[in-house]
Amino acid sequence: MKVLSQRNLDQLHGLQASLREVAYDRNVALRIFTASRYSTTSRAQREFWLEFTWLDQEYRVAVRRLAQFCAEHCDVRLTQMRPTT
Repeated sequence: MKVLSQRNLDQLHGLQASLREVAYDRNVALRIFTASRYSTTSRAQREFWLEFTWLDQEYRVAVRRLAQFCAEHCDVRLTQMRPTT
């Protein structure tokens, strides 16, 4: 099993923290949008939708960065394993 350096661990923790923060904001925006569907004007709903989509894009970027980090630092032996038949 590959052990990460302290610098890489710090980077991983930063990526995880960023993902959690953006996920929280995205979930709040989605709840607000969902709750407001039947109680606000169409213009207000559009604003809530735009806020959610903007946060959703930030969330997707954070997920992609974390996945890229994991792919770059995964155990090489796992990528070389072949299924036995």
